[in-house]
Amino acid sequence: MIGRRQQVALALTAVLAAGAACQNQNRESGAEGRSAPAAADGFTLVASGDVLPHTSVIERASFDAGGSGHDFRPMLAGVQPVVAGADLALCHMETVYGADGDYAGYPDFKSPPQIAQALAATGYDGCSTASNHALDDGATGIRRTLDAMDRAGLRHAGTHRTEAEARSVTLLRAGSAKVAHLSYTFGTNGNALPPGQPWAVDLIDADRMIADARAARRAGADVVVLSVHWGTEWQDEPDRQQLTLAQRLTSSATAGRPDIDLILGTHAHVPQAYEKVNGTWVVYGMGDQIAGEMYNGEGAQDPRGNESTLGRFTFAPPARAGEPWRVTKAEFVPQLYDLDAGRVVDLNKAIAEGAELEGVRDRIRDVVLSRGAGQDGLVMAE
Repeated sequence: MIGRRQQVALALTAVLAAGAACQNQNRESGAEGRSAPAAADGFTLVASGDVLPHTSVIERASFDAGGSGHDFRPMLAGVQPVVAGADLALCHMETVYGADGDYAGYPDFKSPPQIAQALAATGYDGCSTASNHALDDGATGIRRTLDAMDRAGLRHAGTHRTEAEARSVTLLRAGSAKVAHLSYTFGTNGNALPPGQPWAVDLIDADRMIADARAARRAGADVVVLSVHWGTEWQDEPDRQQLTLAQRLTSSATAGRPDIDLILGTHAHVPQAYEKVNGTWVVYGMGDQIAGEMYNGEGAQDPRGNESTLGRFTFAPPARAGEPWRVTKAEFVPQLYDLDAGRVVDLNKAIAEGAELEGVRDRIRDVVLSRGAGQDGLVMAE
């Protein structure tokens, strides 16, 4: 009988074939090469979870490059149609980059910088970078990472090389809208902020996050998106901090308009629920989009650590001036990182091609909908 991973590998060929058929120095870019924007000048936003290259992932990228350098593009090709099909696509780059062959996985990550090129080639426009691994190589790691992302044309939010950069707002173009992307983490694994650089990594603080969102709005943002690295590892349910912070952030408004339009969660290593809180969509955790073998708190290999979702949100412009942009459609795409194949798999496509992965997809679906998001209109994309 063909096993789960073999089923994935058999389906990959067909899946991949289908994938081929606050200052004036605000960092702003467009999203060229996209499909037509949503009706009435709205836009679609796609977001995905943690990119966490363990040693086995780095080795796979070396193999895919023929042993010369690293090529992460084949790893992401299975979800390229969904990512590139959005008007704006955001990822979470959890690790910092190394250089000149000095690469490492857990516990102190240093990833090959070619991963930035692969993310951009897949269709991502920007990534959040505030995470508990943001200081694995100190200020040098941050600088090296953001320099590589700049070279790849990949925008970033959450870590900074200079104080001026930390004070600026990352603005991205999506259809007719300007979208601000902000990013924060609960901590940095005990690594102290670099001397004289308290602004190097954006840390979770509700008052500061709300102030930043309001500053982004003053800087011209039509939509404000927060990426938040939070939660309890290996826990399907959001923890108290997530629930409390989500309530606080989504209840904040200025002149009757929400200060924050969407919250995207990372860190827990497993997919967590989506929920509409005070009228605003919150993704508590998208899971790990790319990771090697994952071991839970009991030391056992846990396949949930290779499961994740892509969130896809369709925004419509305000009917009248001063009103907020609104999410008119909320969807999720279940994903799996197949360890044997070294590929990110769109589970819906893999199942359609014959892979026996319904149990994995259904488990992800049940967790995502566990807090009643289905009643608020969230659907699993086909």
